Amino acid sequence: MGSSRGPRLSGMQKQLLSLYRGFLCAARTKSLEEWHKIESTIASSRTAPSYCRSFTPHKCIHPRTYSTASYHSRAPSVSLSALLQMQRSNIFGSQSVLRNWLHARHISNASVELKTDTDVVRFSLGKPDDINSTSKSQKKKVMSRKAKGNELRFYRLKAKKKMNSPNPEVRIRYKLEKAKRKETWLIEKLRKFDVPKPPPETFDPEILTEEERHYLKRTGEKKKHYVPVGRRGVFGGVVLNMHLHWKNHETVKVICKPCKPGQVHEYAEELARLSKGIVIDIMPNNSIIFYRGKNYVQPKVMSPPDTLSKAKALENYRYDQSLEHTSQFIERLEKELEEYHHHLAKFKKGKEDTAKDAKGLRKLDSAFTGDKCHINQPRAT
Repeated sequence: MGSSRGPRLSGMQKQLLSLYRGFLCAARTKSLEEWHKIESTIASSRTAPSYCRSFTPHKCIHPRTYSTASYHSRAPSVSLSALLQMQRSNIFGSQSVLRNWLHARHISNASVELKTDTDVVRFSLGKPDDINSTSKSQKKKVMSRKAKGNELRFYRLKAKKKMNSPNPEVRIRYKLEKAKRKETWLIEKLRKFDVPKPPPETFDPEILTEEERHYLKRTGEKKKHYVPVGRRGVFGGVVLNMHLHWKNHETVKVICKPCKPGQVHEYAEELARLSKGIVIDIMPNNSIIFYRGKNYVQPKVMSPPDTLSKAKALENYRYDQSLEHTSQFIERLEKELEEYHHHLAKFKKGKEDTAKDAKGLRKLDSAFTGDKCHINQPRAT
């Protein structure tokens, strides 16, 4: 039976190995006095070679992870040439090279933490998983489906209490806060549909005489072809249809329905900018007649890129409509709250007036009863 022990170590090898074990013990016992003892021992040792005198604790600890290699009670046999190679390549701080030199079962990773809470500097050895524990603790806790349902139920009951509150001010304020939250949300949604307008291009519109304008107006009114501008407003498809009509006709009629008062002029300016057409007339029935121009050339891209698509224009209209109704609802609630406060002040003032009147009546009654008693008393003879 062969012995499991390795070859015997020389005196210098034993001394180096004992010094390295002392360094590891100093790291485990969290004391700095052992570091100074090891340094003084190495410095005073005559047999130690010159390369061992540069053995300092900071060279044995990895500069980023502060990890050291800890051995079992039984260390493997080490030769002097191997120790020289370790010192030259800084093997004490590099885990990758150390794993290639020693067997894996003799190595374990340990994180060294520097504590400076008090005046005394201390080192503490922790588990390898302590480094990743902070990142794991920062992860958000995933709520279960039941917990989410319970939370929603709690908020619904809270809202129901406010809605059914006997105090009118609580009910009005709850509706007002909810409407303001919705208004803020709608404004954020509408910001996504803001199209950056390019700088205005300088182009000279053609000068038309009064006779030409009258002729083009009569022509546009008589013809039946038109382009509708509906609830989506002005988007790329409207300009595309105008260019397609201008292939065969000089004029095109644009009918705006539904249209708010004064919104026709905004549509006319926007369409004239996008299509480079000339506005001939704006009729009272919210219709606009456009003229393509004498020197009209059909553009390669008939739908301008700085406009919304058909689907996005409809979505923008819905959010805009909802924002308008929400703003009106907020105004109505604010007016209602103001009237309620006015009613409270008026009721409080009336109550104070009645209290004053009652107090005055009591004084009059007491004075009247006192005079009556004084009259009914018999005179002294």
